[in-house]
Amino acid sequence: MPKSKRDKKISLTKTKKKGLVFKQQLVDEIRKCVEDYRRIFVFSVQNMRNSKLKDLRTEWKHSRFFFGKNKVMALGLGKTKETEGQNKLHKLTKHLVGQCGLLFTNKKRDEVLEAGNLATETVTLPPGPLLQFPHSIEPHLRQLGMPTSLQRGVVTLLSEFTVCKADKALKPEQARILKLLGHEMAEFKITMKCMWSKDGKFKKFRSKLKKTPKSQGSQEVVVDVDMKDGDEIVGTSG
Repeated sequence: MPKSKRDKKISLTKTKKKGLVFKQQLVDEIRKCVEDYRRIFVFSVQNMRNSKLKDLRTEWKHSRFFFGKNKVMALGLGKTKETEGQNKLHKLTKHLVGQCGLLFTNKKRDEVLEAGNLATETVTLPPGPLLQFPHSIEPHLRQLGMPTSLQRGVVTLLSEFTVCKADKALKPEQARILKLLGHEMAEFKITMKCMWSKDGKFKKFRSKLKKTPKSQGSQEVVVDVDMKDGDEIVGTSG
């Protein structure tokens, strides 16, 4: 009688060795990114979904995203002044608590903080008067990319305008337009907790929570990030 595949024995030594090699690769990758990028953000994830993270790949190809075991990521950064790769880098590790990740980028802080979350629906505006806006805001709407003009003192949309598309990461301009429209989306959120930059500066971000209707959600800083191949889920938080 042939042996069942369930009876196959696996060497615990080999399993442990493979796990250690994988963790060491993650540590090495993080250390390399510390040298290659000017800024590092620690973020937390709400309503984490693999499919949503994958949808963000095409949006931030210029950056690197890691989502693995907190303890392993902390080793890559350096937990103390003696083990850190750069000045004050160890301060990031104190915020690697819960479901967290690391974003390595050369983008400026404001660009990261103003970037939007993933759009949960398509928002399209028909042409015509935008009576909710005062005439003074019309130049700003044009700067954000909206085809508007003043007609008899009324802000008017000259043609149909798609603000955002479902399952696409929101650009800063799109996020601002949605906010002006009172139409905010925050189902899948990556919230920035703190930032380190190569000039040795460390910044902790505070949550900006306000009592707002459920449709608007919380007012925490949100960012869309991208993963390169192999950066997907590299472990569990811990």
